[in-house]
Amino acid sequence: MYSSIDTVWVLLGALLVFFMQAGFAMVEAGFTRAKNSGNIIMKNLMDFSLGTLVFWVLGFGLMFGTSIGGFIGVPDFFVRGDYSGTYPTMAFLIFQTVFCATAATIVSGAMAERTKFSSYCIYSVLISAVIYPISGHWIWGGGWLSQLGFHDFAGSTAVHMVGGVAAFIGAKILGPRIGKYGPDGKPKAILGHSLTLGALGVFILWFCWFGFNGCSTISATGDETLVAMSTIFITTNLAAAAAATCTMAITWIRYKKPDVSMTLNGALGGLVAITAGCDMVSPVGAVIIGVIASFVIVFGIEFVDKILKIDDPVGAIGVHGMCGAVGTILTGCLALDGGLFYGGGFSFLGVQILGVVSVMAWVAVTMTIIFLVIKHTVGLRVSKEEEIAGLDIEEHGLASSYADFMPIHFNSVASTEAATTLVPPVVISSTASDRTVAPQSHDGAKITKLVILMNQSKFEAFKSAMNQIGVTGMTVTQVLGCGMQKGSSEYYRGIPLEFNLLPKVKVEVVVCKVPVQTVIDAAKAVLHTGAIGDGKIFIYPVENAVKIRTGEEGYDALQDISL
Repeated sequence: MYSSIDTVWVLLGALLVFFMQAGFAMVEAGFTRAKNSGNIIMKNLMDFSLGTLVFWVLGFGLMFGTSIGGFIGVPDFFVRGDYSGTYPTMAFLIFQTVFCATAATIVSGAMAERTKFSSYCIYSVLISAVIYPISGHWIWGGGWLSQLGFHDFAGSTAVHMVGGVAAFIGAKILGPRIGKYGPDGKPKAILGHSLTLGALGVFILWFCWFGFNGCSTISATGDETLVAMSTIFITTNLAAAAAATCTMAITWIRYKKPDVSMTLNGALGGLVAITAGCDMVSPVGAVIIGVIASFVIVFGIEFVDKILKIDDPVGAIGVHGMCGAVGTILTGCLALDGGLFYGGGFSFLGVQILGVVSVMAWVAVTMTIIFLVIKHTVGLRVSKEEEIAGLDIEEHGLASSYADFMPIHFNSVASTEAATTLVPPVVISSTASDRTVAPQSHDGAKITKLVILMNQSKFEAFKSAMNQIGVTGMTVTQVLGCGMQKGSSEYYRGIPLEFNLLPKVKVEVVVCKVPVQTVIDAAKAVLHTGAIGDGKIFIYPVENAVKIRTGEEGYDALQDISL
């Protein structure tokens, strides 16, 4: 007889963990460049889709089938056996499927912006069918690690470290993105295109983690289980909050300003670290794990980037690989029952370390073989030209992931015919001498164009000053730029920006009646602060001006006298 509440609880967990795919997709898309967003989305879609199929066909049996020597489960193709508890087998299957997909999708971010889509699909099939299920069998399928007493409640090692180690191997073999490291080997910051998307992804993941950890009880029956569920929710949340807070503090001290993307990663690192022992540690222990995870995130990501010279655009190696390992080991120290700090001795801690090292070795060896075989057969990396153009257009024929920026490709014949129909023919003289050019001004004054670059905060004062001297016509554009100082000194994920493009306002003014020097003096009076970044004024001569409505040219075209 199945339990209704247990079945619903397991299925709710499956729904929440599935939604983590959206979180990973947003984090990865936001922390990478816009020209690769479509490719990121496609990879997150297909690693789940392909993984679902092969896990059903083969992976689930290898993970949960009858154990062969504690190493691997007997294959149960298409899951025909009975794995039910107080819930049906199919509920357990979908719950484990979404966990498998989480391990697979972690790699996408670390290998982003330069991996062939076809190669990524091959990787997704292999990790979901064989790599993840076998190490998962050791931990959750009755294998040798579980027999020794290894504890990984919801997957710090079984899921996240597996994905993190695979990401490390893949990114190492793949090599860094073009322009990531200079001739001197120093890393250069390659900014993601949308922190908003990245933050949305983190909040989605944080929300779904309550299902990832909480629903891993796979039961909601009995007072003891209800207490455990509640405790897991608290420890999960505390670890994430502590990690985010401490990461913010570390980056504030280290980089002089709180780093947004690193703090977002800090929250994820805390969630990954607490996942192994969320059912065994106290709230205080969860905070300690979160704080330690924050140091692992900041210095781990810097170590991977600056020392190992491995390009990981989203920090997946630090978040999932390092924090997964550290969180699993810390469970051996902080577990209320058997932890080193609670009088349990070194036995439990030793088993935790053994499990981490064993799974790490398994994934590192197998994924090295897989990625090298892919590299030397179908190829692992796109060409230089494809990488520069962006994987969206080269891999998927997608001009842009954002409709507002979609280039419009006109059919030349159709456009010419439409123009001929709608616009009366205009006769243009064949020689320059036939063209009548109006004098540049009414009274000999020159027509001059001034381009003024200024801080955004100064625009309203500038506009008021221009009105006072009689300049009412202007073109205003919001731009990004920097001067010879290369912008103010800033950091992105611990790396100083070579060119920090700052938001500016560009104003274009064409004057004739109003003296140029008057405009310059008025602009300087309101824009000058004496600090770097006040802006610049560029002055250009203008050959002529034509008012389209009236046909007036020169001086008259710039006056409002023909109403």
